[in-house]
Amino acid sequence: MMQRRDFIKQSGIVLSGMMVPIPLLNALNNKKMKQLTNFDVIIIGGSYAGLATAMALGRALRNVLVIDGGNPCNKQTPHSHNFLTNDGKTPKEIASLAKQQVRKYGSVSFLEGLATAGLKTTSGFEIETQAGEVFTSKKLVFATGIRDIMPPIPGFAESWGISVLHCPYCHGFEVRHQKTGIIANGDPGFEMATLISNWTKDLTLYTNGKSSLSVEQKAKLDKHHINIIEAEIDRLAHKGGYIQKIHFKNATDTQVKAIYARLPFVQHSSIPQELGCELTQDGYIKIDAAQRTTIPGIYACGDNTTKMRTVANAVSMGTTTGLMVNKELIEEEF
Repeated sequence: MMQRRDFIKQSGIVLSGMMVPIPLLNALNNKKMKQLTNFDVIIIGGSYAGLATAMALGRALRNVLVIDGGNPCNKQTPHSHNFLTNDGKTPKEIASLAKQQVRKYGSVSFLEGLATAGLKTTSGFEIETQAGEVFTSKKLVFATGIRDIMPPIPGFAESWGISVLHCPYCHGFEVRHQKTGIIANGDPGFEMATLISNWTKDLTLYTNGKSSLSVEQKAKLDKHHINIIEAEIDRLAHKGGYIQKIHFKNATDTQVKAIYARLPFVQHSSIPQELGCELTQDGYIKIDAAQRTTIPGIYACGDNTTKMRTVANAVSMGTTTGLMVNKELIEEEF
C-alpha cells in the first residue's frame, strides 16, 4: 500500500498528497488483508483493549490482523467517563477515533467478522472465521470481552448501561444524590450497598425475593438508613432505557432514577478455553503481570481478564500487551 502521512483529517486520510475517504481506505485495507494470511500477531477483539494492543504493535512495525465482531458490551451506554481527554464522549466516538488513529500504521489490518475456531500449530496459531477464512500468526491476543447474562426481568436488558448500571466510578457522578436502587442479595448486595452509599443517601436494596443478608448486615444497612425490599420484581418501567419505576409481583411499585446490579457473565469467546487457556475462579482468563495466559504465545487483555471494567483500564492493559508481545517476538528472533 501507499505510505501514509502522519495526520488525519475528518473526511479521510491523506495518502501521497491525495485525500482518501475512510470507506475507500477500508476497502484498501481489506484488500491488503486478504492478500496476507500470515501475520506476526492476530488480535481477536477490536474495542479499546484490542485497538491499544494494535497501536503498540503497529508502532513496533509488526504485521497485525485485528478481527472484530462489532458487538462491544457497552454498545448501549450513552456516555463514557473517567477516561482522561475523553470524559463524557460516547463509547462509539472513542472507539471510532481510536481505530482511525491505528489505521495510520500500515502494518495493521482489520477484518470485520467473527473468529470461531483456533488451532495450535508447529509455528504458531491458526484462526478460522465464521466466513471460513483462515489466518495464521506467531502470537495470539484475545481482547474479546465478556457477555453479561441478563436476568429475566422485562425492561432490564433494555436499560442496561443506560440507567441500570454496573459501575459507580463510570456512571455514579451522573446519578449522584438521586433515588437509587440496587438489585442484589446476600454478601454482594451488602457490598454494593456499602459502595453506592458514597454517591447517594437515598438508597434501597431490592433483594428480589427473601433476603439472605445476615443479621449483622441488616443492622448495618439500617444504621445507614438503607432500606431493604424483599418483594419479587415483575418488570422495570422505562423510557428509552431510562428507569422510571420498579413494578413488583405483589402489584405495588416504586419510583427510582437509577439501579445498580452485578451480573453473572460468560467469556464472549470460547476459543481461549478451547486452546487450553485457564480461567480464574471468577471466570476471567488467567494472566500474569505481562498479560500472558497459561498457554505460551497467547495473551489476553481487557474485560475478559479483570473485573475492573473501565475504558482507561482496557487501554492500559492493551498497551502493555502490545509491548510484551513485541518483546517476546524480538527475543525469539534475535
